[in-house]
Amino acid sequence: MNPAFVVLVPARLASSRLPGKPLADIAGVPMVVRVARQAAKSGARRVVVAADDESIAEACRRHGVEAILTRTDHASGSDRLAEACELLALADDEIVVNVQGDEPLIDPDLIDAVARMLMGSPAAVMSTAVHPIDRAEDFSNPNIVKAVLDQSGHALYFSRAPIPWPRDAAAASGSAVLPPHAAALRHIGIYGYRAGFLRTFPALPPAPIEACEALEQLRVLWHGLKIAVHVSALAPGPGVDTPADLERARSHFAKG
Repeated sequence: MNPAFVVLVPARLASSRLPGKPLADIAGVPMVVRVARQAAKSGARRVVVAADDESIAEACRRHGVEAILTRTDHASGSDRLAEACELLALADDEIVVNVQGDEPLIDPDLIDAVARMLMGSPAAVMSTAVHPIDRAEDFSNPNIVKAVLDQSGHALYFSRAPIPWPRDAAAASGSAVLPPHAAALRHIGIYGYRAGFLRTFPALPPAPIEACEALEQLRVLWHGLKIAVHVSALAPGPGVDTPADLERARSHFAKG
């Protein structure tokens, strides 16, 4: 049985690479609505879009998706989620799963797994997901975030660098190589939170490692808090960051 939880989908109208991205048409439906409908296939008791513009909220309501209007000046998605927790009056122990507004093909089972991971990890304030990396070029790509876990499945570190670094194998080959035993893990950008922690997270001082790596989740680890990590056997569905990504998503839904 899946734990009861809420999915929040933060949606910003501005996008440097794809202006108006949440409202981009995908087979006759705005992308953010596609995301919410996909998330509704999970075990979530409620799916809510946290929009920064009335046009997004109105598009959601027109398609039967619950939406709330949040401030336009939030520095990050987690700040927007914290405001959403207040607007929705969520209890501190409520599990909240953050599904990005540009993931129309997200697997509902992955959403459930991230929620279950946090429910089963009382020492953690957050949960997230990873999957094994099977290509050396992905391991060395700084745009692909890597994670290292401890024996309990909690995150030790996230980095854009290739970690853990297989020192002897790399020295012998003279180039980047994958570590053995599926130790290379790619971070998937989905997060579970306890609503009480979400309310306090924006007030935590930013961490030096967070600024260095440009990875907000490192603030949690720097302050000594735990992130529980679900290891998925499969890579997630592709997100939409560019016009080419959008065309691929359109093709997928057109076939359906």
